[in-house]
Amino acid sequence: MAGDTSVPEGVPRVQRETQRFGTIVVVGGGCYGSYYVRQLARAERADALAWTAVVVVDRDARCAVATLPPAERPSGLTMVAAEWSTYFGEYLGHAASDPATHERDAIVPSPLMPHLMADWLADRARARRPDRRVSTQPLAQPPVVPWQRAGEDGTHYVSFAEWMCPINCIEPARCPHTKGERTWSLPPALASYAASEREAGRPLEGPYVFHCAHRAYGVGMLDVRDILAADRAIAARDGAGDRVSFLVGTASHCHGAVRRILVE
Repeated sequence: MAGDTSVPEGVPRVQRETQRFGTIVVVGGGCYGSYYVRQLARAERADALAWTAVVVVDRDARCAVATLPPAERPSGLTMVAAEWSTYFGEYLGHAASDPATHERDAIVPSPLMPHLMADWLADRARARRPDRRVSTQPLAQPPVVPWQRAGEDGTHYVSFAEWMCPINCIEPARCPHTKGERTWSLPPALASYAASEREAGRPLEGPYVFHCAHRAYGVGMLDVRDILAADRAIAARDGAGDRVSFLVGTASHCHGAVRRILVE
């Protein structure tokens, strides 16, 4: 989901319109987070990306981002020393109350983070419906993908790759491993999976998939507006009184984590 898209010195670059964001939240300030922060700084210097603020969230105030020299820091950079779940509980809660202000916000996920967005959506459902049971359940039927594994917390990890991908892969149209066209993408594959579950008589709402798409200079992001839209959609259904399952996923084209949230 990430990669260095720079070109050698002196080689002309195709000019594209600057992508503009509000707040960009980077999950973690260690080896991955510090790489993404340095790449954001490079993208800013190239006028590829612009933003109002960059926030790095890490429980260690002395993480790698904190030691970056000024030349490797993007503008508007701040750090928040907090647990990820605590931070997103507050940040996304504020965003849900004022979605227009956060319309252009984005999240740079960590490859090693838990399914934070699904956690937040489940917590929101619990807060709205204290009289109902909200739980994470295993998928009734696994999706058809080349690689998958069920986690202990009910999260199902899926991938179209049966090989080890480099962490800096941007998932281009031509796969660097196979050397052929990348014919797969998890967001539409998960939509087809949810449809097949409904056709098989296993009702499943969604999917609500937050696509980690490459934006520039090897940085992949989730759009906060998609997470808020999922929260609104779940809220419209979780108070109906019937038993309802929601499929929630965070996925790039090649890799993802999905979870079935059950409200009963």
